[in-house]
Amino acid sequence: MLPTRAATTAPVVVDRPEVDDVTANDVPWIVLVWNDPINLMSYVTFVFQKVFGYSLEKATELMLDVHHKGRAVVSSGAREKAEIDVFRLHEHGLWATMQQDD
Repeated sequence: MLPTRAATTAPVVVDRPEVDDVTANDVPWIVLVWNDPINLMSYVTFVFQKVFGYSLEKATELMLDVHHKGRAVVSSGAREKAEIDVFRLHEHGLWATMQQDD
């Protein structure tokens, strides 16, 4: 019969992050709505109210930016939120894109 040995475990070395490590700040994403020749201004205003819950005044202001300047920033936040906002605007037939804010 062979003698039995007690099992021993080696200590585990865990790499821990340096406390002084600098984490990159989250740069917010913005959602842009672009002017198009298809949608009526009243419809764009309606969509801004429906999708974002903007007041009639705020939605009208953004719609006029789209109409006169060619685009407007309609929302900002985390990337996931921006993706959802763009998707919802596309569902309503608006031309929308997202980008990181400068």
